Amino acid sequence: MTVNDSSDIITPNFIKKENQTTMNEEKKEEILDEEETISEDTQEAEEQLEADEAQVDNELDKLQTELDSFKDKYARVHADFENVKKRLEKEKYQAIEYANEKFAKDMIPVLDSLEGALKAADGEAECEVLLSKMKEGIELTYKLFLTNLEKHGVERVAHEEPFDPNIHNAVQSIDHDEIESGEIIQTFQTGYKYKGRPLREAMVVVAN
Repeated sequence: MTVNDSSDIITPNFIKKENQTTMNEEKKEEILDEEETISEDTQEAEEQLEADEAQVDNELDKLQTELDSFKDKYARVHADFENVKKRLEKEKYQAIEYANEKFAKDMIPVLDSLEGALKAADGEAECEVLLSKMKEGIELTYKLFLTNLEKHGVERVAHEEPFDPNIHNAVQSIDHDEIESGEIIQTFQTGYKYKGRPLREAMVVVAN
């Protein structure tokens, strides 16, 4: 074998080194490609994470706005409720305090009638005339008084009512031929009821 030029001689070691260099460069390229891919994936992940965080922040802002709105509405409703409660309490106390106002107004005409009867007694007419006027005035006052009491639920216990231990108090019992046992013979003191409820018992005499 004739060797003309040393540069044309390719040794196995050289080929091996060249192949190794090529492989190293390919490996580097693969690594760089992988790093670039990883970098791109990381960037996309970071961008997605930022987008998700922004969306979460927006949702939180919306929820906070709604919560503030609910708090404001609750505060207003609570304030209105407290105002209504105070007004009702005030009206309740006023109703209790002035519960007898209507009754008092209805009693004023009774006083007017009594004043008229007293003025009639001060006149210079004859005694019989004065007594007649006073009696008439007292009768009118009595009827007016009863009428106004009935308007407010106060009723007299009638003498004709059958004996009832809830509204009658038998202070005496006597024998009577014409009246059955247990029936009322006489009323000593008139009883009164308030809306059907005993207000004062009638003091009566009953037959044996």
